[in-house]
Amino acid sequence: MSKVDAATVKRVTKDWAALYPGFDVWRPLRLLRRIGPVLQGVTLDRSTLGAAYFPTVHIHALTREFPVVSLTLGQRLVTSSGVQEAVTFSRHVEDYSDAARRLAEQARLSLDLPPTVEDVVRELRAFAVSRQAQGGPPAVNEIEDSVLIPAASGSVDIAKESIQLAQELLAKWPKSRLPVNWTSGDEWLEGLSIKAGNVDSLHKIVDGQISFHKLAKVRQE
Repeated sequence: MSKVDAATVKRVTKDWAALYPGFDVWRPLRLLRRIGPVLQGVTLDRSTLGAAYFPTVHIHALTREFPVVSLTLGQRLVTSSGVQEAVTFSRHVEDYSDAARRLAEQARLSLDLPPTVEDVVRELRAFAVSRQAQGGPPAVNEIEDSVLIPAASGSVDIAKESIQLAQELLAKWPKSRLPVNWTSGDEWLEGLSIKAGNVDSLHKIVDGQISFHKLAKVRQE
């Protein structure tokens, strides 16, 4: 297997950026745009051996201090049968346009017109509810994001609705599956409400994360 060189990676990134003009190139194989306190991204996630990439859409909340831009709500391109689909670098030219078209069709959040904060929150809530219904681990981060993103945006009513959902889910989450560093679920809920009410602090975190991740040149919708 030949190594994929930097020039190829740059060309692949440029090709995808041309198909998604609403996004900016942030780093090689990563496109981003900012919607207030949240990022929406298209990531060409390298395969383990590096010879292919998985087209992936995701978001990342800037309302928490985090060392990397995460793949929250990550959705990889899948085949008609639901299998994750990679594009090999060797066949990039032949395959990427169709892959980008299908990724946009599959994405829960629009890759054309920028989604609203309300759109993002809706998907975060849906993920948390689905995770609970399927018996998965509590979607604590997604619930926190569904509260803090609208709070930082000034959407108080949406943040309050997410707090209510957090309370409902907390009552359903098995205590054995709650984060080990929690003193209690009620304390978490109270702390989340306090964070949501401190908008100045949220804005400082967002500004700090923009600086930390070097996002100043990423457009804000």
